[in-house]
Amino acid sequence: MLEGPILASLLKLAVPIVFANILQSAYQLIDAFWVGRLGGQAVAAVSVCTPVIFFLFALGSGFSVAGSTLIAQYIGANRQREADHVTAQTLLMVVIASVILAVLGHLLAPLLLDGLGITDAVRQDALAFLRIALTGTVFTFGFSMCQALLRGAGEVRLPLYIVAGTVGLNVVLDPLFIFGWGAFPALGVAGAALATLVTQGLAFACAVALLARGKLGIRLSWRNMRPDTAVIRRAFSIGTPASIELSARALAMNVMVVLVTGFDTAITAAYGVGMNILGFIVIPALGLSMSTAAVVGQNIGAGLLERARHIARLSGVIAFLTLSIIGVAIFLSAPQLVAVFVPEDPEVIEHGAEFLRVVALTFGFMGFQMVLTGAFRAAGKTLIPMTLTLISQWGVQFPLAFVLSSATPLGGAGIWWAFPITNVATALITWLWFAKGHWLTATLAHEAPTSKQATSDRPA
Repeated sequence: MLEGPILASLLKLAVPIVFANILQSAYQLIDAFWVGRLGGQAVAAVSVCTPVIFFLFALGSGFSVAGSTLIAQYIGANRQREADHVTAQTLLMVVIASVILAVLGHLLAPLLLDGLGITDAVRQDALAFLRIALTGTVFTFGFSMCQALLRGAGEVRLPLYIVAGTVGLNVVLDPLFIFGWGAFPALGVAGAALATLVTQGLAFACAVALLARGKLGIRLSWRNMRPDTAVIRRAFSIGTPASIELSARALAMNVMVVLVTGFDTAITAAYGVGMNILGFIVIPALGLSMSTAAVVGQNIGAGLLERARHIARLSGVIAFLTLSIIGVAIFLSAPQLVAVFVPEDPEVIEHGAEFLRVVALTFGFMGFQMVLTGAFRAAGKTLIPMTLTLISQWGVQFPLAFVLSSATPLGGAGIWWAFPITNVATALITWLWFAKGHWLTATLAHEAPTSKQATSDRPA
């Protein structure tokens, strides 16, 4: 990662990450596939829960960003002891945060759903799905953190194998829990959430066991679990802007759901299906963004700043071209894609296809912005992505969606048009910020040691 060909280094990490993310997204896609067989109301119930779950997940995800950033830079600087110490501290913090958020979310679930203005026909299924999903956040958070830490250390294959195994199990559990079999009762929409809870719990247990072995570039040990104020402060300084960024994005998604639910159930279901497909489409850019963050972070830790800058530029171009090609394919096959999830609802298919076609040709801009944002995070400059999100989601997308859907003849389609405009505008602002170069000015790994417990290094 520090001396080899840049493209090879990126692809070595990006390809396994992309496949892992594809499989991870398969949880939602498998859920959507089977829930779609229950009808449009069931799809709408899951659709309105997704932004709520993402919002709570975002609140605790800043620690994952902080952990992967620090791990990458410490590994690049050959400071193994600090890397091991950060591993334990950040994993401990994210587990504690996820338990607190799960309890609060479970108690506040009815109020959260009422705030979205959903119909009575959808509310019961949505509440059951949301409460079970929130119960499993400690596993989802924990496994996500383990993946981030391993990614920072350059290990991406084993998380892929874990995800592959648990997704395979989810394929079996989803129809079993949703429709029942023999003495096992049919749980409906709630069954999809329960299947994910079980499989994510297994994934987290496997990841912790692998980290404890200490043969993947970093080691998880009990002696590093005692809370360390120096590490906590540093993780908070990096992670808090990341949490605000992701929370602001998730809150914007919730507000968009409020706009969507102001129309009929077909629009709500179309939005849910469309967002599931979009989440799957951006996976190549997300994988490249994550691999870029790991490679850029290690090069920053090693003091190779110009190489780090070049890696980010190359990744941005690759993401733009890749997602532009995917966008054309989605534009041409939009109705068929939507029909996979809601095969017997022509109205949902029509609205969902319109959504995809409006957005598809700007996928390249979205990918470009995501990759450069990964470079900002690798440098520890999480305030930049936070600011970009606040501008794009709250300064551009939501106001546009509100105006276009309520004050123009577009109606519900006005929400769709806010997406491509936001993608292009955000990509241009991100490029201008990147080109100024001020984001690449400091190396976290060359600052003071993280704690009194981590003042000496051992070879990486």
